[in-house]
Amino acid sequence: MNYTQLFIKFALGVLTLIFQINVFGKSNIAPTTALDQLQNYVLGGIIGGVIYNANISVLQFLLVLIVWTLVVFILKFAREHSNFIRGLIDGKPIQIIKDGQVLSRNCLSAGLSANELMFKLRSQGIYSVDKVKNCIFEKNGQLTVIKKDEKNVRFPLINDGQINQDVLESINKDEDWLKEQVKQAGYDDPSDIFLGEIEDGQLSFTGYNQK
Repeated sequence: MNYTQLFIKFALGVLTLIFQINVFGKSNIAPTTALDQLQNYVLGGIIGGVIYNANISVLQFLLVLIVWTLVVFILKFAREHSNFIRGLIDGKPIQIIKDGQVLSRNCLSAGLSANELMFKLRSQGIYSVDKVKNCIFEKNGQLTVIKKDEKNVRFPLINDGQINQDVLESINKDEDWLKEQVKQAGYDDPSDIFLGEIEDGQLSFTGYNQK
């Protein structure tokens, strides 16, 4: 085995990983989206599967790393500038419990079984869905649970310029109402909002260009 070639490949793999973390953000250190997970899996597979293969030259290995880095860049750029691409890659939060009633169709569409749902609720100290006012299945597979006796709860109405339809429905409002509130706050469209929340009936918006 050519240990010099092995060392060069290993060094290139580590440098590529550091480059992707620093340029594309540190979210893949603690993945919260499917793209972050995919980035880690594929890069790990490329480095682990190629580094010990003597039939693949350092140049070929470098080209593969460059191509994958470009693919990640294109996907992340498209994700940040298109709600459709973002929804396609990341999915969206899904309301699975409303006013103590399990929305079974939403659970099935999220791939969440009754056993998994109850396990996740029990892990948060909740043993009956009757006590749940609202429950959102997040994009990273975690549950955001709001109990019926909770007060002063903040709802993320807009994340990264994308309206959370299920959350909007949970407060009995529609998209037209939210768009009007956004305009009154001085923004042209919900896509201009980085984060939108509601607390005690009061809306607060943080735009990409802070106002």
